[in-house]
Amino acid sequence: MLKHKTSSAIVAVSDLERARDFYSNTLGLEPSGDDIDGVLGYQTGDTQLVVYRSADVRPGTGNAVVWRGGDDVEAIAESLRAKGVTLEEYPRLGMDMHRGVHRRDGFAAIWFKDPDGNILHVHSM
Repeated sequence: MLKHKTSSAIVAVSDLERARDFYSNTLGLEPSGDDIDGVLGYQTGDTQLVVYRSADVRPGTGNAVVWRGGDDVEAIAESLRAKGVTLEEYPRLGMDMHRGVHRRDGFAAIWFKDPDGNILHVHSM
């Protein structure tokens, strides 16, 4: 689903096996084969996403990872919902949301969280 989309990020998680399940099975990312103890690497588009174990995970309030989803945002949203992922909505920001997808002037975007609460984002740009 996202393995051909461009990303660039490093994400801290508390449980590496739970993260491996989410990023591999839920998001469909393929390991890059560069794993070392406590670190997972995933190839996403032309870049790599690094997920590492941290005893002191503190998710931020902004996007930790962003993928360019192109015209696939709606299909990605549907795939995520089908896998039990909750799409985030931010009513305080005044966004027009329908089933977790924000649309405005030809732009589409979704937000969701990994098991540690890191905010992940896909947009149509």
